[in-house]
Amino acid sequence: MGYQEEKQRQLDLRYLRMAAIWAENSYCVRRKVGALIVKDRMIISDGYNGTPAGFENVCEDEQGLTKSYVLHAEANAITKVAKSANNCDGSTLYITAAPCIECSKLIIQAGIKRVVYADDYRSEEGLDLLRRVGIECVQYRIDRT
Repeated sequence: MGYQEEKQRQLDLRYLRMAAIWAENSYCVRRKVGALIVKDRMIISDGYNGTPAGFENVCEDEQGLTKSYVLHAEANAITKVAKSANNCDGSTLYITAAPCIECSKLIIQAGIKRVVYADDYRSEEGLDLLRRVGIECVQYRIDRT
């Protein structure tokens, strides 16, 4: 691995660890997920999984299943950018779990060009869709202790 590749890997790991810290803000019990969108080495947005603004901060129903209206971390980060004067064109999404198919559609439409994630998702469909359109997907395992 060359100098530039190692430098990028170290940067990726730092942002991924920051996303893991951001995930701690989630009120979800089953799984806490954090996301950062970085453009030109600046964090332009962040997000974590949870309920929409104005809803109670309870993500699971009585059976322990995730409520249908809970937003994924990457969806929260992307919609936050949409409310700002910024945009995601050419940016990198750092996320603690691989994206689902629905969030992958948002990632594509937002112009994100690279996704760096830590944990697998229950389905590979999201990653397959991203790769199909040429979005680079990189996985790094991180220590969360």
